Amino acid sequence: MSAVQVFNALPADHLREQLLSCLAAPAWGAGIVADRPFPDRSAIVAAADAAARALSWDEVLQGLSAHPRIGERAAGPSREAAWSRAEQSAAAGSADDTTRAALIEANRAYEERFGHVFLICASGRSQAEILAAARERLANDVAAERAVVADELRKIAGLRLERVLDAL
Repeated sequence: MSAVQVFNALPADHLREQLLSCLAAPAWGAGIVADRPFPDRSAIVAAADAAARALSWDEVLQGLSAHPRIGERAAGPSREAAWSRAEQSAAAGSADDTTRAALIEANRAYEERFGHVFLICASGRSQAEILAAARERLANDVAAERAVVADELRKIAGLRLERVLDAL
């Protein structure tokens, strides 16, 4: 049985749980579950992307709730925590003490300015690159930053969905 067939056949509750590990916004997963069956993998990915783009700001904030600060190690045995540790692992090993300290300060300034954690799709990025992005985004107004955050959350959810599909 192909991954798409398995995805389409999973019980709705089980699939919603799988999708929550990709993006902790129940409306996102519910929308994807409701759109089944899908003809192929690209249709699943496209539906997930569209569902992520349709999230309200409150739903984006729900999704953010499952993400640790950049540079902090996600705790616990959950799939989300494991993925977060993996996504940040390259960055964690690529920074010196000065960069780590600057990232902590950028996180603090960002949270003070915007009221939520700094979110970036960290896969494949060094801490220096992440720090530069955090500093650059501190200059955004609230509306512009919300759009960036929603897009970064969408990218992360897409990468995680690919992992779920690969595991089926």
